[in-house]
Amino acid sequence: MEAPIRAREALGFILFSLLFSICRSSSLNHLLISNAERRIDLSSHIVKVYLTLKVENAGSTPTSEVFLSFPPTQVDHLATVEALVTKGKRKKTTLVRLDVKPTELPDAPNDAKYFAIYLENPLKSGESTTLEVLYLLTHSQEPFPAEIAQSESQLVYYRDSALILSPYHIKQQTTFIKTPSTKVESFTRVEPSNRAGTEIKYGPYEDHPPYSFSPILIHFENNSPFAVVEELVREVEISHWGNLQVTEQYTLVHAGARHKGVFSRVDFQSRPTLNGASSLRYLLARLPPRVHSVYYRDEIGNISSSHLRTDSHKSELEIEPRYPLFGGWKATFVIGYGLPLQDFLFETSDDRRYLNFTFGCPLLETVVDKLTIKVVLPEGSKDPSAVVPFPVEQHLETKYSYLDVVGRTVVVMEKKNLVPTHNSHFQVYYTFKPIFMLAEPLMLASVFFLFFVACVAYLHIDLSIRK
Repeated sequence: MEAPIRAREALGFILFSLLFSICRSSSLNHLLISNAERRIDLSSHIVKVYLTLKVENAGSTPTSEVFLSFPPTQVDHLATVEALVTKGKRKKTTLVRLDVKPTELPDAPNDAKYFAIYLENPLKSGESTTLEVLYLLTHSQEPFPAEIAQSESQLVYYRDSALILSPYHIKQQTTFIKTPSTKVESFTRVEPSNRAGTEIKYGPYEDHPPYSFSPILIHFENNSPFAVVEELVREVEISHWGNLQVTEQYTLVHAGARHKGVFSRVDFQSRPTLNGASSLRYLLARLPPRVHSVYYRDEIGNISSSHLRTDSHKSELEIEPRYPLFGGWKATFVIGYGLPLQDFLFETSDDRRYLNFTFGCPLLETVVDKLTIKVVLPEGSKDPSAVVPFPVEQHLETKYSYLDVVGRTVVVMEKKNLVPTHNSHFQVYYTFKPIFMLAEPLMLASVFFLFFVACVAYLHIDLSIRK
C-alpha cells in the first residue's frame, strides 16, 4: 500500500518541478530589456556596478520575477546584490527596495549563476518597469606586475564583458567604466568604444540575443590601498549593570601588489606621494556615539598613534599602524571600547530583551574575508535567537567568566566576504529574570561571611592538648 502512495508523491513532485521550470522558462522568453545602462566604478579595490534595466513584458501572461545572470568567475567574488524599482513619474518618482535571492535555472549555459528579483506587483502583458541594480565585487582587480618597488605605482587588471550577460534579449545597451586616474595602459576595444579622461565607454550596442558575451581586459593604475581584513572576531558582552563592552580582533593585510626590495623610512617620510603611493598609512573606524574607554593595541602593547573624534551622532577613530603597510604586509591589532547599555538594549511587550547592534566592520573601505560576531549574554539568559537581514551561519557556545557557575550563553554568527554595505543592524533576543542579577553579589557576600565565620571559629577554638 505504501509503494503506490510513494510513487504518486514522486510523480506529483516531478510534475510540479516540470510545471515550475516551464513557467520560469516562459517568463524568460516573454521578457525583454529595451534599454540597459551599466556603470562600473573601479576607483577603489571594491568594484561597484550600477545597472539600470528597463524591462518589458512582451508575452501574454504576467510575471513577478526578473533574473540576473553572472559568470561563475564573478559569483565567487560577489559580495552583495541589491535591487530597487522606480515608481511614479517625473519629479514624484520613488525607489522601492525589492527582494533578491540566488536561484537556479535549468540548462544554464557555461555554468552561469542566477539571482531572482521579486517584483512588488506582477508585470502584466505590455507593461514595462525600470529596475536599479547595485552589486559589489571583491578581489576582482589583479595586480600586474605582481611585485613593485617602493617608488613604483600599482597597476592592476580588471576583466569583464563589454556586453551585459543576461538571459533576456537586450535591444540597446551601454557600459561606462570609471578608472581612478587617466593612466590607462591598455584596454580591449569592442567597437564602438572610446576613452575620455577617466571614463571608458562601450556601446551603444543594439539587438543582442540572450547570453551574449564579449570579454574585455583593462590595465590601469590604481594606487588606492587594498585593505583586506582576513579575519575579524568581534565580541559584544552584555552587562545588565549598565555597560556594553566591545572587543574587536583584526588580522589586516594589504592585498595589492607585493612589495619588493628594502623599505626606506627616509624616502617614505620625505616624499610619501612618490614613495609608497599605494601603501596603507591609516585607517578610519566609525564607532557608535557616546563611546568611552577606547583602546588600540597589539601584541607589543598600546599604540598611541590614534585620534578619537566624538559628537552626539557618531564617533570616529583614526588609527595608524606601527608601520605603513605595503603589498603583502600584515598587521594584527585589537580595538576595544565601552558603550552605555540603554542605547542598545531594549525590551519587548512580552518581557523579552533584545540587543540592537551593527553588523559588519567599522573600518571604512575595507573587505572582510571572514567575520565572527560573538554576543555574550548575561548568565541565566534563556531562549536566545538572532535576527540578521542576510544569511549567516549561527551556533551557540558557552563562556565562563568571573564568578560564573553555569556559564554565559554566547550567540555566534559567521559570514564571509563582507563589504561596507553589510553594516546594517541585527537583533539578538533572549529572556532574562532580574533575580539572576543578585546571584554574583550574594555569592560574594556568602564567601566573605563564611570566611569571617571561619576566622572567628578558628580564634575561639582551643586545639591544644594540655589540660
